[in-house]
Amino acid sequence: MRRVLLIEDNDEIRENTAEILELANYKVDTAGNGKQGVEMALENIPDLIICDIMMPVLDGYGVLHLLRKNESLKNIPFIFLTAKSERGDFRKGMEMGADDYITKPFSDIELLTAIESRLKKAALLHKKFDGAAMQPVVEEAGTLKALDELVSSSAVNIYKKKRLIYDEGNHPVKLFYIQKGKVKTFKTNDDGKELTVGLFGEGDYVGYTAILEGG
Repeated sequence: MRRVLLIEDNDEIRENTAEILELANYKVDTAGNGKQGVEMALENIPDLIICDIMMPVLDGYGVLHLLRKNESLKNIPFIFLTAKSERGDFRKGMEMGADDYITKPFSDIELLTAIESRLKKAALLHKKFDGAAMQPVVEEAGTLKALDELVSSSAVNIYKKKRLIYDEGNHPVKLFYIQKGKVKTFKTNDDGKELTVGLFGEGDYVGYTAILEGG
């Protein structure tokens, strides 16, 4: 059973969210503030952490900062919970290393889909080779080390600032490795506003999860 740590100071949201997760067969630990959440993560290492941004004692940014400095916790998938009025704040969280965010209020499906997606991606990144003959990298690569071997033999493309590189919904045919510059991933809401959900820089790969998943 996968363990999820939920850090949320609002009692009603925390209890309702925990109930949803338990019904979905997750083992749930709950904390009412950031300090308590970090202590619980150290005591029982979770498979994924969901954390509110605005909290007393230690806010979500502080939680993420402490987790990313801890060797045993730094790679745990981390999802921020943010109110609609705080949408501008989540960019800071993404830059600090958060994996995703969910805007409150959220539906059961939104919550569970985000969790399943992050756990699946984490599993792909930690997949190990069994020492057998290597299959094509696109089919077998589960580690960044394997992806590194592609760089030396790949073509270099130059993109102008703000150019769209890849559109969600298209089947990926390329793996992107950033040698210089920055790439952001974003979603567009119903009002046409762009909401940044990821920031990538030099040395980062973009698109490998979609290739590995065949999605």
